[in-house]
Amino acid sequence: MPAPRNHGPLPALLLTLTVATGLVDAVSYLVLGHVFVANMTGNVVFAGFALSGVDGVSWSATLLALAAFGAGAYLGGRHVGGSSTHRGRLLALSTAAQSAVVIGAAVLAALADPGRRAVQLTLVALLAVAMGMQNAVVRRLAVPDLTTTVLTLTTAGLFADRTGARVRGLRVASILAMAAGALGGGLLLRHADVAAPLWTAAGLLAVCSATADRLSRARHAGVWH
Repeated sequence: MPAPRNHGPLPALLLTLTVATGLVDAVSYLVLGHVFVANMTGNVVFAGFALSGVDGVSWSATLLALAAFGAGAYLGGRHVGGSSTHRGRLLALSTAAQSAVVIGAAVLAALADPGRRAVQLTLVALLAVAMGMQNAVVRRLAVPDLTTTVLTLTTAGLFADRTGARVRGLRVASILAMAAGALGGGLLLRHADVAAPLWTAAGLLAVCSATADRLSRARHAGVWH
């Protein structure tokens, strides 16, 4: 059997992205009309609810999130880096671009009325693009059990698979990171404003970008290329 691939610092960096996901989805679900910008499974279910005539589910926000997420995934998959790009450098480039998009959303949330429908839909589009970019690049990084946005398979694997303590610990950490982001997002929405979780997420993404860039240039970065 081939030796397991060395992922270097990528697991820790992807856990940071998982926290950012919880922050962003807290805003999208609690403020922007019960829509997810990172979890597209939830949006497909919401689309089914809307089709059934259930009140409180927005067709426009759900379909916009799906379309914008797809656009972000396309950008992340086509224009961030080639197959020869170091994975740390790839993560640095993608999170820098993602941070810029989230900063744009934070500025909009701070300056405009998030209660206006046009503002809400613009925020949904921006945040879904950012999360689509993240998903595309995380797929390229190929670190097991760290999708950063969906925990269904991670949770199932935690209970169904017989694995070592390291793998189980990573799965638990992923679940806790998402919960921590959601908790932080909820608290910031209660005690600050709509922009606060977005500024926090953008800051985490910027730190992730700078750290990944620095580590990818380190002397031993080749072992986790």
